Amino acid sequence: MGSSRRRIGIAGTVAGVGAAGVGAAVGLRRVAVGRVRLRPDPDADEPFGELRGRELTVEASDGLPLHVEVDGPDDADLTIVFSHGYTLNQDSWHYQRRDLQGSLQMVFWDQRCHGRSGRGDPLKATIEQTGDDLYAVLKATVRRKQPVILVGHSMGGMSIMALADRHPQLFKRQVVGVALVNTSCGDMAELTLGLPLVLAKVVRPLAPRTLRGLGRRAELVERARGLGADLAFVVTRKMAFADRQVSPTVVGFLEQMIRATPIDVIAEFYPALMAHDKVACLGVLGRVPTLVLAGGQDRLTPAGHSRRIADALPDAELVEVEEAGHVLPLEYPGVVTGGLRRLIDRVRPEYQEERTA
Repeated sequence: MGSSRRRIGIAGTVAGVGAAGVGAAVGLRRVAVGRVRLRPDPDADEPFGELRGRELTVEASDGLPLHVEVDGPDDADLTIVFSHGYTLNQDSWHYQRRDLQGSLQMVFWDQRCHGRSGRGDPLKATIEQTGDDLYAVLKATVRRKQPVILVGHSMGGMSIMALADRHPQLFKRQVVGVALVNTSCGDMAELTLGLPLVLAKVVRPLAPRTLRGLGRRAELVERARGLGADLAFVVTRKMAFADRQVSPTVVGFLEQMIRATPIDVIAEFYPALMAHDKVACLGVLGRVPTLVLAGGQDRLTPAGHSRRIADALPDAELVEVEEAGHVLPLEYPGVVTGGLRRLIDRVRPEYQEERTA
């Protein structure tokens, strides 16, 4: 089956230079922020960050403790493992966690140095290591022959690619489907972050040096981040979202996750993201049905990166939301959850037929 395409127009980079700007900002724009936050907000009472599962600690290959939570019945016929993005934590899957409850087992984990997982050696802040971490999570939470769908947002999608690169035997044998959201298989160093190309060429070389400098002054920067909450809200809304009607509560929730990620962690992972290149592993992902979701206004991983992935996969569904940014799981959660439901419906008959054969 060839790749299918869905382009969704709905009326209506929280990394690198963007993350550095959030980290170093001081409070401004209070009037504008207040006006946005005071408008009617249907998500105002949503319990962001409060959904919890059965907690366990998984030891990574280097001994680092990874915080993992499991929802749903142990005897479920299918498990979905969610990997979050750079500077975020497992709570970024809030809507999917809420809306997919039922017969599925769902596994959520905080990537190393993020959320409630342990802080590790800066030299281990690599995509290859996060792929190995995902392997450890799978071994600890999923029965040997239990079918699995892997879902990754941004850096989480890269972790899935690293897993495919290092453990290709899992795909088709146990991993029966993959969903890649706002992610890339390489060429990250060419990003413009939405800047004019001429300006981007000036800014790009400065970003690693700027972040390293901020990481060395972590205590000072963290104090500034606390003082700059209003400007951080504005920057997050501008860089992460494209929908002008996005819930202020959702923007605030995302900004809080970013602010909770230490600036030195942001600095440590940034070079790994820019060096990411997993084009060669796409053949492994091509063994299973894949859902690829993109935001048409994504500044961090532009939609062209998702199209490139989908074009390389023989059984991919590409969904592009034209008026969306880099955090589809929060900005257009129904699109993400609906896509996952379709992926589940696609893979279930296949592995159930194999089990009864």
